[in-house]
Amino acid sequence: MRYKGAMGRRGWKHSLFVLAMVSSACTEKTDADYRDDVDVAVHASIGDSIAQLVQATRDLQAASPARAWRPGTTDAAAITAMRDAWKRTRFAYEQIEGAIKAVFPALDATIDSRYEESLAALGGSVDRNPFDGRGVTGMHAIERILFAPETRREVIAYECSLPGYTPAAYPATDDEAIAFKTGLVQRLIDDGDSLGKQWRKAEIDLNAAYRGQVGMMIDQQDKVNLAVTGEEESRYANITLADLRNNFDGTQNIYGLFRDWIHSKAAGGPSDLKIQAGFGELATIYVMAGDALPEVPAEWDADDPTPENLATPFGMMWRTIHESVDPSNESSVVFELNQIASLLGLPGPSQP
Repeated sequence: MRYKGAMGRRGWKHSLFVLAMVSSACTEKTDADYRDDVDVAVHASIGDSIAQLVQATRDLQAASPARAWRPGTTDAAAITAMRDAWKRTRFAYEQIEGAIKAVFPALDATIDSRYEESLAALGGSVDRNPFDGRGVTGMHAIERILFAPETRREVIAYECSLPGYTPAAYPATDDEAIAFKTGLVQRLIDDGDSLGKQWRKAEIDLNAAYRGQVGMMIDQQDKVNLAVTGEEESRYANITLADLRNNFDGTQNIYGLFRDWIHSKAAGGPSDLKIQAGFGELATIYVMAGDALPEVPAEWDADDPTPENLATPFGMMWRTIHESVDPSNESSVVFELNQIASLLGLPGPSQP
């Protein structure tokens, strides 16, 4: 009987061990579970940024005078409020630009096209009413009006050569002011609302979202290069450095939503350490004061920059960005992000 009892106790303990192992196996997350978690998190995060974009545009509209603007007197505060609200729309969008461009390219075009891109879509025709929300639209169309008096000379020199170019100006009549408020600004609200509704309903393509955000990092090379000719993105408000910061922050944010999944893989931890180191290196160049890019050296040559030019604030930024986001450079953060994509079974983010 003692023998039988001992066996019974051993059998009871063995049963508990087996149950614990089964329970642990049942709670272990699969790739499908991680994908579902990331899907929900990405949906919520980007949805929040879209809502911020729309709210900031509504604030801009509320501050907009419904008569000809008087910048030197009664409307100075309103212009400041509109500019501040516009910057908030910009910061919100730049955090999610890559994902939106990948998933909803048509809406990205109406919201974020640069002036030359909008004119090209018009076939080089003149947009005879820049305030009405047709033709040249989106954040940069609004920016071009809000910051017209402060537009840099090199920007004007570049744009003068564009087919269909017209000088930027504040609304000079009541009709123009009303059109700006109810036409151009309302168009951005409507496009933002449409984007929000479609995003909420969409089954997110995580491949595209990841690919788009990392592709946005690669685009930083072009954004810095364009500063040389006055073609950079937020060139009227002169806050392209802030654009780069927000692109960077947005990519870090979306990447962070994948980290639990990444760390579930044996090779995920070492890859994540490399990416965090790359992010840290990029972060050092974005701590520069202000929102404008550093001044481009007078003799700058992107094909063969001199050591002296590379030692300037612009040159140091240019070199760090180019080295960090080159997908062919095996030590770059983008190369490692592509490796992570393969690890998770996602198409590489720099691939079409």
